[in-house]
Amino acid sequence: MLSFALRRLLTAIPVVLIAVTACFFILRLAPGGPFDAERALPPEILANLRAHYNLDLPLMEQYLRYLGRLMQGDLGPSFVTRDFSVGQQIAIGLPYTMILGGSAFVVAVVVGLAAGIYGALYQNRGADYLIAAIIMIGVVVPNFLVAPILQLVFGVHLGWLPVGGWGDGSLPYLILPVFVLAFPHAGRISRLMRGSMIEVLNSNYIRTAKAKGVGARITILRHALKPALTPVVSYLGPAAGYLLTGSIVIEEIFGIPGIGRYFIQAALNRDYGMVLGTVVFYMMLIVVLNLLVDLAYAWLDPRVRAR
Repeated sequence: MLSFALRRLLTAIPVVLIAVTACFFILRLAPGGPFDAERALPPEILANLRAHYNLDLPLMEQYLRYLGRLMQGDLGPSFVTRDFSVGQQIAIGLPYTMILGGSAFVVAVVVGLAAGIYGALYQNRGADYLIAAIIMIGVVVPNFLVAPILQLVFGVHLGWLPVGGWGDGSLPYLILPVFVLAFPHAGRISRLMRGSMIEVLNSNYIRTAKAKGVGARITILRHALKPALTPVVSYLGPAAGYLLTGSIVIEEIFGIPGIGRYFIQAALNRDYGMVLGTVVFYMMLIVVLNLLVDLAYAWLDPRVRAR
């Protein structure tokens, strides 16, 4: 297992380097800059600012300097927010993003697995069709459309839940954003689990277990659940990454002070440092999540380790 983990980690290094390089040069080559405000700065002040942030250096030298800082764990300065570096701003917003994304991940996995198993056990019945219809709504309708509708219904008209904000971080403030984030992924997990469970339940060794008189509960928990989870686990890495990065839109809609709001403000202000630092941070997070999924996949299916 250790050698398998090391191989996966080594293959991730070139991916990270290519992604960092692409993000750096795309941002630098895009028109405009962090100091291009509505009112133009005097040339002397603009030259001093560019020299302070090393923007007057050749592009390749800027890139090598950034890589050097990145290897030391430094995401660089923010070009707009002078009081906080990129790392400090991410550290401030990270707890909110992790709570929101982590809660949505747990809800999506629990609800998706339960709905998928139930749909497989009661295949082609009324409950299965109802679950499929609800899932289709969650997958097709985008979350930036679902969020305002729920805010209007449950926050404005009914007054049951807060429309937005973080408040004291209690459950009422989390219900709507967590539901909006988790709903589409719960649907996808449910479809994967249902299809996989149906295939496993029709396999020969399940028929053998039933023929020997093994109860339905033991058959599902001991013999069917683990192999049925294999395709679901392969989806959980990208899903977890999307729940954290996809919270950018949800944080802006619900006014949650997470990393997503910093990212959107930085993009509007052309803050190269903050945009690049956020992208690099999210990318590192996704690489780690995918590595964990690979390890879980190898645990579920030992044949993967030999590849």
